[in-house]
Amino acid sequence: MNKSRVHRSAALIALLALGALPLFAQADDRPGPDRRQDRREDRRDDRRDNRAEVRRDERGYIYDSRHNHNHYYPPRGYAVPALPRGYFTVRYGRTPYYYHEGVWYRPGGGRFLVVRPVIGLYVPFLPPFYTTVYFGGRPYYYADDVYYTWRPDRREYVVTEPPAGASAMSAAPSNPASDLFIYPKNGQSEEQQSRDRYECHSWAASQSGFDPTLPLGGVDESQAQAKRDDYLRAQTACLEARGYSVK
Repeated sequence: MNKSRVHRSAALIALLALGALPLFAQADDRPGPDRRQDRREDRRDDRRDNRAEVRRDERGYIYDSRHNHNHYYPPRGYAVPALPRGYFTVRYGRTPYYYHEGVWYRPGGGRFLVVRPVIGLYVPFLPPFYTTVYFGGRPYYYADDVYYTWRPDRREYVVTEPPAGASAMSAAPSNPASDLFIYPKNGQSEEQQSRDRYECHSWAASQSGFDPTLPLGGVDESQAQAKRDDYLRAQTACLEARGYSVK
């Protein structure tokens, strides 16, 4: 083989090697199982953030209008230097999550990042703002793209997989969280407020025979409106007796 042909072959091999380098770098940078899961969740959040009518406030919080929820929340990945006052700590195995008014946080990079909670997390109380939606006659409690269900055996709420067909679910006609505006006059904590609301709900349901977590409150359609009014009056009386202003 003459020298010119050798030089051409060596140059060709060098070019091929250089061209292959980006391919190998890309292959090495492929996400592992955990990163693939994170990417899927990021894409899901992007779909939520890129819906037809995205509204943001001056902080960059996103307006969640699904199921007529109509409340602003920080987007996933939003970072804060410190947790808000009154947060509640929930552990999933050894992993800590911090819960405040329906927003979930985890530590990251010396700050706290807004994250999606894992399915199976238990919390003793719902966010102050939630929307009751039904699927197959079963109530789900919705806030910030997260669904909760009640576990009577544990007397807690659990983060649940979105039910099939969730996008077609409608808001419950009788959601006490949206029917009554409650203000804690005595500085009650978020946990105390949730406990008081649940206990007053239970008492009002037993007094009125109307349970808003059931379709039509669990009564005949002809009685639903009157029974619902009885329920709201009973719940208002209970909450006012516990130091709340109710409107």
